Amino acid sequence: MNRFYEEVTFEQFIIFIRSHQKQIEENMNIYLNLESYFSEQDRKITGIIMESFFKLLVSLDLKMIKDEYKRSLATWMHTQISTMNAKHFNLFLVTFEKAFITLIANVKQNSFSILMFLLSIYSHLIFTYNKMVDETEDLRTSPDLIEVDRLKQLDKLNKLLISCSGEKDLPFILKQCEEIFHYKRCVFYAYIPWSQQFYGVIGAELPKVQSMKGHIGANMTAVFHTKKPIFLKDPHTFVKEEHIKLFNLSSVIFVPIVHHNQVYGWLTFDQMGVEFNCSKGELMLLDQVGKRIGLYLSRSNDDSIREPKVHLTEREAMILDLLAEGYDNKKMGELLHLSEHTIRDYVGSLMTKLQAKNRTQVVASAFRLGLLI
Repeated sequence: MNRFYEEVTFEQFIIFIRSHQKQIEENMNIYLNLESYFSEQDRKITGIIMESFFKLLVSLDLKMIKDEYKRSLATWMHTQISTMNAKHFNLFLVTFEKAFITLIANVKQNSFSILMFLLSIYSHLIFTYNKMVDETEDLRTSPDLIEVDRLKQLDKLNKLLISCSGEKDLPFILKQCEEIFHYKRCVFYAYIPWSQQFYGVIGAELPKVQSMKGHIGANMTAVFHTKKPIFLKDPHTFVKEEHIKLFNLSSVIFVPIVHHNQVYGWLTFDQMGVEFNCSKGELMLLDQVGKRIGLYLSRSNDDSIREPKVHLTEREAMILDLLAEGYDNKKMGELLHLSEHTIRDYVGSLMTKLQAKNRTQVVASAFRLGLLI
């Protein structure tokens, strides 16, 4: 089709966004607070969605081809579906467009072409949103029966959490969650906020789970920013290929574990290689699961305050810090000018004092006892 304007490439569009990042952010904030018809709730949710979308744009890899960046947009939409309804989706589109048009009105070079590229992104977002809404509608089952069933599931979880005590029961809790909510696998990943690192703690095929550790990627920040579950029918644009193969992942759900804005980590639910659909109602249910387990963990931490304080030597405290950073024995030995054998002895001492069976449990117990912050 012949066009009467010069098209810009994806790379040119992202460079334009990054070059005018500060002004766009200022315009977003102005329009977000300018609209008198926004309720405070509308303003809050629209602001979260818009900020998340803009962070996505400025973080996209310039080398992405057309299909790759569209998959990233679709993945981002999945991270937002549990947060926004049709109203907030439309408010986000309109507000961001106003902020963008206000900028390009004062920019002469390729301004119309830049706007048209944004509108092409909007077309893809709208298509993806409508597709997700269609997929998540429960068409075959009575809504009342679905609600009753979900309340029964939450009641089972409540009774389970009441009957359990402390972090030592968390493996049992996760196993029961698989049965209660009808998933074949549930895995818990702990989150260290000050270093933005994560590590696998509990789940089937434990060696594989505990091999998972490192810094959270840009995609996972969406989970922590919204503190809402996300469903990925196809995780390839969100999860590393090596991890998809390691766990035989198809579809997967991420559920943040939170209490009073503190993020303890997240759960993943999946069907071990089998693709599945997930309704918005199911995400709302799992949102409650994350909050209840977050409350459970917070109470475990409160109880730990009354436990006798563990005394660590200065050297043990240094090694504990390095363990939390993910260093192995060889690297710790080099940094502290100690032999690997001596490092092993210190790690063994930490495991004894913290009643831990492995290095991961040492770090987890240290956070629980306040030895790491």
